[in-house]
This record gives sequence, structure tokens and C-alpha cells, in this order.
Amino acid sequence: MTTRIEQIVTDGVFELDGGRWDVQNNVWLVGDAQECLLIDAPHDPAAIAELVGGRDVVAIACTHAHSDHVDAALALSELVDAPVLLHPDDRVLWDLVHPDHAPHAELADGETLTVAGVDLRVLHTPGHSPGSCCFHAPALSAVFTGDTLFEGGPGATGRSYSDFDTIVASITDRLLTLPGSTTVHTGHGSRTTIAAEAANASQWRRPE
Repeated sequence: MTTRIEQIVTDGVFELDGGRWDVQNNVWLVGDAQECLLIDAPHDPAAIAELVGGRDVVAIACTHAHSDHVDAALALSELVDAPVLLHPDDRVLWDLVHPDHAPHAELADGETLTVAGVDLRVLHTPGHSPGSCCFHAPALSAVFTGDTLFEGGPGATGRSYSDFDTIVASITDRLLTLPGSTTVHTGHGSRTTIAAEAANASQWRRPE
């Protein structure tokens, strides 16, 4: 069976440092007609579960633990009967959203998640948050970057637990070294490619 990438966009609120922002989040599904992997769990567990349908969900892999990426994680876990995976360095952010429940398992840099015969390698890419991770699927020529890399450059670093120099190092060392044709599936907004973002990397500047 052909492994494919599917997308749903959910609407909700991002909360951190006392602020609230209306956001739209991309949720990515990687799989075939039998099983799938979900990347991030924002806002609307019922809509995400509807996209899954009757497929087995091997895991819900969180790119990071900002509220707009994990607020629906526990409810979605129950709906699709799958574990929530998160890098341990983001536990401080997870606990702001789910103080009474831990993720089910930890993500580790370099480990492989396998779904429908396709391997996704976990890349720890701190900067937007301490435990931010990307998931590289070479067979699909795809990388799922959460809020680490967008069309136009790095994710935001102006809030708690973020750092501009760290995110630039993560992108430079872990993402821009991927093949230029790799499609970047982002946590918000449009897709891009590694080549397109590498071409503009020299123009990235620390936010004022």
C-alpha cells in the first residue's frame, strides 16, 4: 500500500507568558490505509480522529509542547488509542498545559519511528523550545518541522524557553544539511523546501 502524507488545519488559541493568540495549526498524518502516525495534536481531537478514520495510530508525535501543539493530545490519545510522544526537554512546557498527566513516552534524538513501512528519524532541534523535534522521512522526501523552520526562516524565539542563536544552529546543523528537494511540512502556514530556506539563511536576523 502507498504511504501518503495528509493534512488537517485546526483553529484554536496559543497561550504562554500571560498572552493569548488565535492560531491555525497544521496536523500531519503519515501512513497508508491501515495505519498512521500523527504529528502534533492541536485544538480539535474529534476532527483529527475523523481524519484517522478506522486506521491504527502508532503514535502521536509532538514536535514540541507549546499549548497550541499539545492541548488536544490527551483527548486525542483516548479517541485513537495511541501514545503521546514528547522530548523530555519540553516537559516544563507540557506541564503548563497538562499538569496532572505526563506524556506516555519520550522522544530521543536519532531514534526511528516507523509507520506503514516508512521510517521517520527524530531530529532534536532546540531553539523554539528546549525539546523541539523534527521528523525526517527520507523515503517521502519530507521533514516535519513544527515551529522550528517555516517558509521564510526560523520560528519565533521571543518567549520563555526559546533562544534565537540556538534555533539557527539547529536549523543550520540538522535541517539545512538535508537534501535541498526535501519538502518542509511546517506547524503553521505553507510548505516550503530545504533549498528555498537555505537560499535565504544569510538574511536571518535576531528579532528586535
